Formats: sequence, C-alpha cells, structure tokens
Amino acid sequence: MSDPDDLLWRSEAAKRTLEIRAEFLESRSSTSRSIDAIAGSRLAERIDAPADKPATDRATMDGYAFATADEGPLDVVSNSSYPESDRPEIVRGEAIEIATGAPLPERADTVVKREDVVVENGRIEAPSLSAGTYVYERGSNLAAGDRLYERGDRLSALDAVLLRDIGFETVEVLEPFSVGVLATGTEIHEGSHTDLDSPMLQNLVRSWGHDPVYEGSVPDEGDRVARRISELAREHDVVVTTGGTSVGPKDYVVDALSSLGTVEFHRVRIRPGKPIAVARLPDHDALAVAIPGKPIGAYVSATLVARVLFTGEEALPTIEREFTHDLGLGPEGFEYAIPVTLEGGAATPLGHVDSPLEVYEDTFDPSVLSSSTRAAAADGFVLTTSDIVAGERVSVVRTPTLE
Repeated sequence: MSDPDDLLWRSEAAKRTLEIRAEFLESRSSTSRSIDAIAGSRLAERIDAPADKPATDRATMDGYAFATADEGPLDVVSNSSYPESDRPEIVRGEAIEIATGAPLPERADTVVKREDVVVENGRIEAPSLSAGTYVYERGSNLAAGDRLYERGDRLSALDAVLLRDIGFETVEVLEPFSVGVLATGTEIHEGSHTDLDSPMLQNLVRSWGHDPVYEGSVPDEGDRVARRISELAREHDVVVTTGGTSVGPKDYVVDALSSLGTVEFHRVRIRPGKPIAVARLPDHDALAVAIPGKPIGAYVSATLVARVLFTGEEALPTIEREFTHDLGLGPEGFEYAIPVTLEGGAATPLGHVDSPLEVYEDTFDPSVLSSSTRAAAADGFVLTTSDIVAGERVSVVRTPTLE
C-alpha cells in the first residue's frame, strides 16, 4: 500500500515546527541572567552590535606602525603605543613602535613585525607591505547594527565572550519550557513492560535546555489518554507522549490530540520513527509532541524532528566516513536513518550481520531495528534516500550533536 500524501519530508516537518515554535515563543515570559550563567539559556531579546568593534584599527603584532604611502626611511617617534594607550598621532614619514592590541595612529595602515626591521639612528627603512598587514581593522569584528542574536537563540559558554565585549553583563532570557513526559500503553501502565523511552526523552529535553518531569503512564483507553494529556497540558508548556502514535486499534494519542486542539502534522517520511505528531493545544496554551513507542524510532523522531521545537536548530552537523558494506533500502519515499558505529575512517552499519547486532543482511530493516536496545550503542546515523555501496563516502550525524 502506498503512503498517504499527507506524510511530510523531514525538511518540511522542521519548517512547520519552527513556525509553531516561533509563535509559541511570542508569549513566553523572561528573566534577567548574568552572563556568567547563560549556557543553555535562550535569549528573550534580539541583540544588535551597538558600535564598531574594534572602534579603531589595532595591531596584531609587536612592531612598528606606518603608512604604506610613505617612502624612504621612516623616523621612529619617541613615544610608543600600547593596548591601554590613547590613539597616537604620526605625520608623513614617521613610524611608531607598537604593541599587540594597541591602537594605530589614524594615518597608519600597516604594521611591520619587530624582527623584520632594524632601527638605526632612530629610523627604519619603509618595508614593502600591503596596507592592512598585521592590522585588526576598525569594524572588521563587528559593525554597528550587525545582527548578532535573534530572540530564542540558545546561548553557549562562548557567547559570554561576545556579549561582554559589546557591554552586556546581564541578558534577558526565556524561561525554559516545563515539559511533562507521559508514557502510554497498558503493558507499561500495568508493569509487564519496561518504559524505555521516557528516561531517554527526559535526558534529551534536559540537554536541549528545558525542564522535563516524568508524569507516569496511562493505559490504552481513549478517554483516559485524552483526559491525562489535558491535565498535563494545564500544568506544562509542552506535553511529550510516548507510544500510541500509529494507526492500530489501541493507538489513541493522535485522536486525543485532535480532540484537544489541532494536530499540525502526523507522520514524517523517516524510518524508523515515522509516526511522530506535533499539535497545538490552544485552550491549554500548550504544545504536544507525540513520539512513537519503539525506542530507536523514538530517538530518531525526537532528535530529527522534535529537537527543532526545543532548540530552534534545524541544521545537522556531519562528518564524512567510508561506508563498509553494500546496503539496500526498503520502499522509496522515505529518508532512512541508518545507525552506524565509527572506527577510524569507517562507518559500519549497526544491525548488519557483520556488526555486533545481527538484524539484516543486504537490506536495511528499520522495523526490527527500531525496537533493538543494542542499537542504542550507535555512534551516529547516516541519513539517506538511496542505496549505499561499500567504500562510498557518507555523511554521518554523530549522536552527541543531536543532544
């Protein structure tokens, strides 16, 4: 049976999720935070560069500053320029001794390294250098008005460098999402099966800078699923459910979300992890993400789709490796997430019979692999829509970049 036309490619699902996120952030409250405690926070304000940085040309080497237009021996003036100095002055035919980080005279446009010239009788020969040599030019780091950050951007420790450089000691940041994680499934609720997804999802949400709370489980009963999601949506900004997202007789989550709000999309063209849904619950001022129940499929859909909602980041950094085996795919019309292990310059498909996990031979089998906890040992995923041949260079999304 062919797949319905309403399935989205991952790029389209990410685009829609970004739109949902942007609208949701508009009503978020903020708090002031010192820049020594911003890592993981999300900005509540747009920030532009208030002025040129550096404000004047500065030297990047110890040496002598001069103007390249000047010819002949240059007189070295008696004073020197240091990082703490006011901007000095020189006239035609003069050079000034200068330290790394010190301001250049307005007339100077070049620095020659100290070891490349000889001072004799207070003079140096004019070196043959291009203008701008060893000069950190005004505004080359930041120009006044440059857009540096957008509302919702996630801050890292490195951002403290730039923020302090432009004069910030505190910034307004958004309060993190309160996230209720709810497991569905009678087998989990009654204790006959272990809930494998919820701890993983809580760790992901926390790594994305938000506050997850495990809210237990609910059996496969339509009214109870809807009622519990509704209760949690009144307590949390986002409700994340696991299981019950497919089209089986006991899959009630998507119907529950439809009864409580609007399901923006359900099912994405990724395998494993296809039956993911994102919904708005306007009466509760909340969002919901329904994650499929099989653990590896849950991880794939959470990190490739739901991650966009929590981080605002769609890009997936990759590294190149050589694929070790021929690998065929299943039906067309899907992007396959193939777990791999990395060793040296090679990527081995974890699940291939020649790997520590023997699930398939020549054709990737996401249905079985999606339930395999051994696949959690993967170092990354290869995302592809076409078969792969042994020796082919592939792009690998490493798991640490997703978390």
